[in-house]
Amino acid sequence: MQTIVQVRQLIKDYGQGEVLTRALRGLDLEITAGEFTAMAGPSGSGKSTLLNIIGGLDRPTSGSVEIEGRNLDSMTGTELSNLRRDRIGFIFQGYNLIPVMTVMENAEYVLMLQNVPTSERRRRARNLLEEVGLAGLEQRFPRELSGGQQQRVAITRAIAPEPALILADEPTANVDSDTGMALLDLMRRLNEDKGVTFLLSTHDSSVMNQARRLVLLRDGRIESQPDSADEA
Repeated sequence: MQTIVQVRQLIKDYGQGEVLTRALRGLDLEITAGEFTAMAGPSGSGKSTLLNIIGGLDRPTSGSVEIEGRNLDSMTGTELSNLRRDRIGFIFQGYNLIPVMTVMENAEYVLMLQNVPTSERRRRARNLLEEVGLAGLEQRFPRELSGGQQQRVAITRAIAPEPALILADEPTANVDSDTGMALLDLMRRLNEDKGVTFLLSTHDSSVMNQARRLVLLRDGRIESQPDSADEA
């Protein structure tokens, strides 16, 4: 099975001297293609920090991160931007949709950055919007959608470029429990039907129960890390 993420001896410090905080403490993690993995742990355990570093949004103090065999530390800012655009999809708890763009425009935004021809990106975005239950809402703006609908647009935007990996930071945090379960079912279905690799951070017990692998963090270290979905 192809290794998508390889994290080795990752350390992340914030501040210095007496106010130094070590958010990650020599952490190792491997994610292979097709996994649906949830990371759980108390606030301050390092989940979001780890996701941001894996996604190239932040740099570690020491240690290494490889995405599909490419070491992020050796990449330029432009190379990192291209990697995020082409190989990593992001789903944030705050949705991060562009308010002046319609549902369709948000869904196809990354495809536009990739210079995908208009007809092709519209086709892909429209098909995915139908698949996630948003057919007929293509011309609405984010402010006209419920929280669950906005998160479905965010999932569509993340999936549309067909990335190697999707990183989801508390994707069910800002919706009610029924909507959260529907979103979770949607992500599981995309994982199973399309083979999309998911790594999620969560406090949601429903997400933990549905994950095929559960990684537990505490104080910047991994407490429990099954090697495969069968052991989760």
